[in-house]
Amino acid sequence: MADVEFKNVNKVFDGGVHAVRDLSLRIEDGEFLVMVGPSGCGKSTLLRMVAGLDEVTEGTLRIGGKTVNGIPPQERNVAMVFQNYALYPHKSVRKNLEFPLKMMKLKKAEIAKRVDKAARLLGLHEYLDRKPKQLSGGQRQRVAMGRAIVRDPQVFLMDEPLSNLDAKMRVEIRAEIADLQRKIGITTLYVTHDQVEAMTLGERVAVLKNGVLQQVGPAQEIYDHPANVFVASFIGSPGMNIFNSQLQHSDEGYTIGFGKRELPVDAKIAESLNAFESLLGQPLLIGFRPEAVLDPETVPEEQRLELTVAAAEALGHELIVYVESPVDLYEETEASLLEDEESNKKTPSLVVRLPAGPCPQKGDTITLGIDTAKLHFFTEDGKALKSISP
Repeated sequence: MADVEFKNVNKVFDGGVHAVRDLSLRIEDGEFLVMVGPSGCGKSTLLRMVAGLDEVTEGTLRIGGKTVNGIPPQERNVAMVFQNYALYPHKSVRKNLEFPLKMMKLKKAEIAKRVDKAARLLGLHEYLDRKPKQLSGGQRQRVAMGRAIVRDPQVFLMDEPLSNLDAKMRVEIRAEIADLQRKIGITTLYVTHDQVEAMTLGERVAVLKNGVLQQVGPAQEIYDHPANVFVASFIGSPGMNIFNSQLQHSDEGYTIGFGKRELPVDAKIAESLNAFESLLGQPLLIGFRPEAVLDPETVPEEQRLELTVAAAEALGHELIVYVESPVDLYEETEASLLEDEESNKKTPSLVVRLPAGPCPQKGDTITLGIDTAKLHFFTEDGKALKSISP
């Protein structure tokens, strides 16, 4: 096993595409780190640089304290699991597992020992004599992971390994991957665009955008304290509602503008905002997550909002309700713009998560209680107030 360290790493492809920008990140020995971000953010490129499939343009990449810039893939002792399994269709499961060990010129007894161990870990014993076409998608993914495990690598790289599976199988294999990594303790870098995978799998999560590391930390910490509006809107499903507003001072404390209303800021948040009085009256971005709503009967009148339903989804265990926004939204994303099929008019909408119950219809007026203790504050350029010096 080994740690992995990126130090001021850049990757520029032919044609000038700057895929990774001045990235510094350390993955500890035995750690499970998930890298998440939208398509094209550079997460797969980072894996390929660790594997040696792409060269580092600038900066230093170390594995186990050793600089590996320029070292070919076969000398790095890392194993990679791809999205498309990459199994040999004409070989049995046993022979697929044996193949990398034969390439390493190991003795037959050692090969048999490693294959048996991987098969036991992954529950593959009864499938060893089958061909990949005789297996389900989940079983094929287990074989792909087994072929990496048998190599006993220093680092395990996984590039969206569950994206070809159905939703039920993804949940099952996700749990197996987490359990497997705990058992074998190999340093693991896992790439996904699925936020649920990111939130549930890794000891830490690294969020990327346009090749730039936005935030790294435990999943819950990133969810509760996003460093900027991109992380706030990307992590979480649905993402955070973010709108333009201003912070004002009143006799009772602070308020924020919300359309024609003024919402009070929770006292604890107000106390932490005292250091930012210079921002009073200036444009700010303010957000709240879809679940930051309360039974209106449990909150004071000033925290109640009457809003018009634009659309609603009944999911059985909960309701996802889109309401017409009385405030200017930060970004006109797909999540915040609903298109009316009749008029083709797009309505800026806020999204809220409500308990299961009768599903409201388009045009209905509903009353929501806003939990002002869960408001997030960002500067006009998108940086969380907690992250800037007063």
